[in-house]
Amino acid sequence: TMREVPRDGETIGEVMFRGNIVMKGYLKNATATQEAFAGGWFHTGDLGVLDEHGYVIIKDRSKDIIISGGENVSSVEVEDILYKHPAVLFAAVVAKPDPKWGEVPCAFIELKDGAKATEAEIIAYCREHMSGFKTPKAVVFGVIPKTSTGKIQKFLLRNQVGSAKAISA
Repeated sequence: TMREVPRDGETIGEVMFRGNIVMKGYLKNATATQEAFAGGWFHTGDLGVLDEHGYVIIKDRSKDIIISGGENVSSVEVEDILYKHPAVLFAAVVAKPDPKWGEVPCAFIELKDGAKATEAEIIAYCREHMSGFKTPKAVVFGVIPKTSTGKIQKFLLRNQVGSAKAISA
């Protein structure tokens, strides 16, 4: 909307900025530059809230928001719950296409050495700690792909579940 969000710590908006230290654009990519600077502000792709003092608290990435049946689901919020499960070493949540809801959360879980968990157990654990629409509808166990610095490569996970967002990520 290009309007500042209230300083209530709850209303989510995209983090944007402008100034003389911001890049001029993407090299030889006018389309990406126009998208990134729409409305005269640099769009970071990060979603956050403003607290009562005007501080920005980053909540998620816009491409990681899952829209399930018209409800926004933060992948970070679901991942935070998953990391509290005693068997989970690494967790990542992406949108999985769904014929009824459009998208549903799909969790990728890498278990700790010697730990065991089932899909039903992980889903039940999530259901105890969050709203039903936020609960993953599918769980995939295995090694989660990471960069050499340890960052989870969500675009590969999106490709794996056939998410439409994977194409533009």
